[in-house]
Amino acid sequence: MKTAIVYASKTGNTKLLAETIRAALPQQEVIFCDAGTPPSDAELYFIGSWTDKGSCDAAVSDLLHSLQNKKIAYFGTAGFGGSPAYYEQLWQRVVTVIPEGNQLLGHFYCQGKMPMSVRERYVALMTAHPDDTKLQVNVENFDRALSHPDDEDLNAVRSWAKEMYALSEK
Repeated sequence: MKTAIVYASKTGNTKLLAETIRAALPQQEVIFCDAGTPPSDAELYFIGSWTDKGSCDAAVSDLLHSLQNKKIAYFGTAGFGGSPAYYEQLWQRVVTVIPEGNQLLGHFYCQGKMPMSVRERYVALMTAHPDDTKLQVNVENFDRALSHPDDEDLNAVRSWAKEMYALSEK
């Protein structure tokens, strides 16, 4: 089965997941590319994106919207992660751009590190608004995200990819 792994990655987190997926799959007929140059002739698509304002990257959204009668396994990273409920909310936003007729095999999310400029912005806001406890929570989340995707995340996406590939063969 011709398989495409297509991704958009702003900080390298989603690219790391895409590379891990590629290594986990049978290597015959795997197309590996970024979302700017997607293939049109694969049967199975592993499509990944960083989280942009609660949804996927615009190029990934365009790609998902263009697919017809394909098998799709979606993966993503989010700086504000760690909660299955939050990841499910993100997935529900992504699903809205995928046309009916495609077979959605499953989705995978994990936390990803963010650019240091994000932390600097939070710290500056904390200085201006010392009573805002949400800002401290944001800094703590940022610091937790620095180690992600970690080995546990990569092992999980590897297992998930194999499961999605097996599902696609049925």
